Amino acid sequence: MSTFPLRVGTPDGLLYEGDVARVVCRTISGDLAILPGHCNYCTALGMGEAHIVLEDGTRRNAACIGGMLSMMNGVCRVLATTWEWEEDIDAERAEAARHRAEQALANGGLTDKEYRIAEAKLQRALVRLSVKE
Repeated sequence: MSTFPLRVGTPDGLLYEGDVARVVCRTISGDLAILPGHCNYCTALGMGEAHIVLEDGTRRNAACIGGMLSMMNGVCRVLATTWEWEEDIDAERAEAARHRAEQALANGGLTDKEYRIAEAKLQRALVRLSVKE
């Protein structure tokens, strides 16, 4: 299986460095798959599920919350605001965050800014729970 180098990092540090057969991420305009030989490309990442496929076919799932992806000269770099591998997601914490966000939205009386923040917190929790399932 053909591969290409990938580096995944966040502001907290490097989370993955190695060769992969495929990277799939949610961008601001939809899902994107990067395969070996992909043209040079750069895009902003959205909020959603992501995964990489290793050379042996092993799939590693993650929750990706914003950032940038670039594919330049055969090397892919992902700098995510938040990137959490499936095994690192705390389902109880994500469920509690989902509950708090739903309560805030249901209670009402929020300013526009507070409403957008509560919606974003709910979306983040749902992405984490979806990856964990």
